[in-house]
Amino acid sequence: MALVLNEEQNMLRDAAKDFCSKNVAITELRKLRDNKDETGFDREIWKQMVELGWSGITIPEEYGGLGFGYTGLGVVMEECGRTLAASPLMSTAVLGSSCVLLAGTDAQKSELLPKIAAGELIMALALEESPHHAPHRINTSAAKSGDGYVLNGSKKFVLDGHVADKLVVVARTAGKEEDREGISLFLVDSGADGLDITRTIMADSRNAANLELVNVAGTLMGEAGQSADLLDRVLDIGRIAISAEMLGGTQEAFERTIEYLKTREQFGVAIGSFQALKHRAADMFCEIELSKSVVLGALSALDEDSEDIAKLASLAKSRLTDTYNLVSSEAIQMHGGIGMTDEHEIGFFIKRARLCEHTLGNAAYHRNRYGELEGY
Repeated sequence: MALVLNEEQNMLRDAAKDFCSKNVAITELRKLRDNKDETGFDREIWKQMVELGWSGITIPEEYGGLGFGYTGLGVVMEECGRTLAASPLMSTAVLGSSCVLLAGTDAQKSELLPKIAAGELIMALALEESPHHAPHRINTSAAKSGDGYVLNGSKKFVLDGHVADKLVVVARTAGKEEDREGISLFLVDSGADGLDITRTIMADSRNAANLELVNVAGTLMGEAGQSADLLDRVLDIGRIAISAEMLGGTQEAFERTIEYLKTREQFGVAIGSFQALKHRAADMFCEIELSKSVVLGALSALDEDSEDIAKLASLAKSRLTDTYNLVSSEAIQMHGGIGMTDEHEIGFFIKRARLCEHTLGNAAYHRNRYGELEGY
């Protein structure tokens, strides 16, 4: 398992860092928030991301993608995390494309993947049905109707659900709540009859939506009732990708805080010279270095199709949740009063940290899952 980036991956990271710093700085997120932008991201900037190949970074070349691998995706997500870039990258290029790649038929792959890579299609995964992450606790039902299915139920916290052209809806064709057997994936058009989409603006300005489905037509992906394992793999890809994004935000918050400690003075000296703050900064540095290895190891496992993907995904998500929460909280405290104001950008990171914590499972969920995977 490689724990260092190769030359091409480093070049991609440098290009992503340059693009994000120039085009999607936090000032752009602030502008979208203050203007109450209906889309929640700049479509022109998304178009530029597509032109850079980010929308198809893990999509095979035969479908119009780059086939660059998950470590490449990770370095892009990391740089986006540094600037809290607003885009449908997570919902579409990570979760949406993974659903199609893993569960789609040959016809669905041929139709949808080139459109995702070309930026012509925004997708969203409709999974959650409660405030807590429970991927197999599915009550949304899907019943056979002619050549297709009819879906009924509700979904919460659907990333980019209000702007998606197509939704991948997790529904139950058999079994009881929390049964792995009977879980299926369905493609649903955003304009389908009976589908009601309500946008929810999150604390960190991240896009999400709630869905209500009443006799909504859906197209089956894969084999009916046999999608639990595929769904787990899609979610693990998402967990590792968002961990990479969290790593970027963690590093940026830390670096901004260290710079502040060097310049802010009290009693005629820089506060960074105070021993207590040095110790706290050292603790953060150690946690970040550990987190870097965890994320890179998980990304490498995806590229190598390792048997340990599930365990490494839960390890990465729990580790980065703890680290991001620690660093963003310490950043606020070390900035003092100015850190509590909306005027200063450091506050944006603690909001993103808290939303990322609950996306695809919090630390407690993943520590428990890791233990179960280890046989405890």
